[in-house]
Amino acid sequence: MKNIVFYFSDQQRWDTVNETVTPNLMALADEGVLYENNFTCQPVCGPARACLQTGVYATQCGCFQNGIPLPADIKPLAQYFNEAGYETAYIGKWHLASDRLPGVGFHCEKTAVPKEKRGAYAYWRAADVLEFTSHGYDGYLFGDDNEKIEFQGYRADCINDFALEFLEKRDVSKPFFLFVSQLEPHHQNDHHRYEGYRETVAQFQDYPIPDDLSFLAGDYKACYPDYISAIHRLDHNVGRLVDKLKEKGLYENTVILYTSDHGSHFKTRNAEYKRSCHESATHTPLIIRGGDFTGGIRETRLTSLIDLPPTLLSIAGIEIPPTFRGVDLRRQRHGTDARDCVFMQISESQCGRAIRTERYKYAVRAAGIVSILRGASRVYFEDYLYDLSRDPIEKDNLIRDKRYQAVRAELKALLLREMLSAGEKKPLILPAIRKRKV
Repeated sequence: MKNIVFYFSDQQRWDTVNETVTPNLMALADEGVLYENNFTCQPVCGPARACLQTGVYATQCGCFQNGIPLPADIKPLAQYFNEAGYETAYIGKWHLASDRLPGVGFHCEKTAVPKEKRGAYAYWRAADVLEFTSHGYDGYLFGDDNEKIEFQGYRADCINDFALEFLEKRDVSKPFFLFVSQLEPHHQNDHHRYEGYRETVAQFQDYPIPDDLSFLAGDYKACYPDYISAIHRLDHNVGRLVDKLKEKGLYENTVILYTSDHGSHFKTRNAEYKRSCHESATHTPLIIRGGDFTGGIRETRLTSLIDLPPTLLSIAGIEIPPTFRGVDLRRQRHGTDARDCVFMQISESQCGRAIRTERYKYAVRAAGIVSILRGASRVYFEDYLYDLSRDPIEKDNLIRDKRYQAVRAELKALLLREMLSAGEKKPLILPAIRKRKV
């Protein structure tokens, strides 16, 4: 049975994986498969994590906003591994235990997550909202018995240290499923900025700003050196973990997956960093190395975060439940199947839905606060259309362009198909009220 390491970053754009910033990740890609067109299914922290831990879309598990705990009536991912004889471990940020309702719900943003709210992971070194219990340097999380564990040093280093500690302490009679949930490069909420590794921030002072940011107002000029520095340090820690696997004789029998929950648009598309249909917020890195994922392949087919739960079970030889919504990428490696689109649900900043095909981005948005609170609507308005073959940086919104009327009709039908497949009721989609500039 294969060991599995799922290495998860937070708020990392797809275009930050390269030889300069992430040499260790590129080394994994050279041995495995780099997915060039991978997308989140929900561009905000908690909902994206809920999709991973349940195998279904955010509206299906009910976790369509931050601050909604995993439902008790859906079997979590780790339980499948527990029942298959795996030792399961979770390290880092959880974000799936506290209830958002002030004064009414259960809150553990700065306290220990009760065992029944840990998604069935057996070994535990985590905090529900790690950005509330730590900063770029120093902080605390909690252990198996709810004990507070303080750490000093750069947060990404310390979280990785807890993962290395698990590899030393693990039950050697069992295969393992290790989920490492880093907070970097996510901005530090209370400091209102990204916090890179101090020794290398200056090294990236002149790192090129991506084209899809450069024509818009945002905070990328001030933030990008720290952002890239944080990702560079994450890569350093991936290298440390790979070295530990090799030292313990585990590397060749371990499948490593690296991805992120969503990207960052640096306040260019709305007032913060995510919660948008744009490539900057939804296009994420994905590398899988080991098992059937070999050969240094650059895969261009569309993939989604929702594809990873069935892929993880497939790697372990565990039967994939029919409720899981994604594609098994292990099976896809040996076939010709290709998605015609990826589907995204967008919440908190709006109640929105979007699809991304090989050529187009098409998005709709509901009007009013009620739909945001409910997470769904019976009526949406067309919001964005981008022809990515001509406009990869999403500069020209074509949603009211008469030349694309037939394209919009085709994409509308595709989006409705995906919404119904995700268990949503068929809504009414009306033409755009106005054309948004970005």
